This record gives sequence, structure tokens and C-alpha cells, in this order.
Amino acid sequence: MKIIKVIVTELCVASLLLVWSMEAPAVEKAADNYRTYCTQCHGLQGNGKGINVRDMSVQPRDHSDAQEMSARSDDDIFKVIKEGGVAINKSVLMPPWGDVLSDEEIHGLVAHLREMCQCSYGK
Repeated sequence: MKIIKVIVTELCVASLLLVWSMEAPAVEKAADNYRTYCTQCHGLQGNGKGINVRDMSVQPRDHSDAQEMSARSDDDIFKVIKEGGVAINKSVLMPPWGDVLSDEEIHGLVAHLREMCQCSYGK
């Protein structure tokens, strides 16, 4: 019986380590994707002050603004990343990234944006 408890405990620990090791790269990948595809317009801090902002007729969304970001559902954020601004009646300057990023990567970006604003939909 004691051996079974030890085996079960070891399996639980191994499972937790496996889940943690899978989540860490996903979080890093989302941050890397944000830096690669979003910072030119939204800025390194996500505040909407990227290097392209001076040439834009519509200012990019401030991803660090909790009040503004909490007004957007995760589905809307996913859709605008995948299909571009026109998909949710926003600026045509927001390009669609669905041909570049997988759905999994886009979901990762949505989670990353929620971390940046420290908010969730409706709060």
C-alpha cells in the first residue's frame, strides 16, 4: 500500500511538472508574438504608443488600459486579431493576423493582453 501511495504521489508531481513546462513556453510564445507583431503600433508597454503611431490616422488601442480592455470580450479580441479591425467595426489599420498566427497563438495573445491590462471582460 505504501508503494502505491509513493507511485501515485510521484505521478502527480510528474503531471504537475509536465503541465507547468507546457504552460511556460506558451506564455513566452505569446509575449514573443506580441513583441513581433503588435509593438510597432501598440508599443512595448502596450500603451498604444508604438513607433508607427505618428503616421496613423487612428490611434492604436491602449492594451494597458483596464477600463477600455474590460469592455472587450475575449471573443472580440480573438476576432480582431484573427480578422482585423474591420471584423468588429474598428480601424482598417488593424491588420488580420489569421494567416500568420494559429488559433492557439491568437488565444495566447488574448491571454497575454488580459495580463497586460490586468483585467477581464466586464470588470
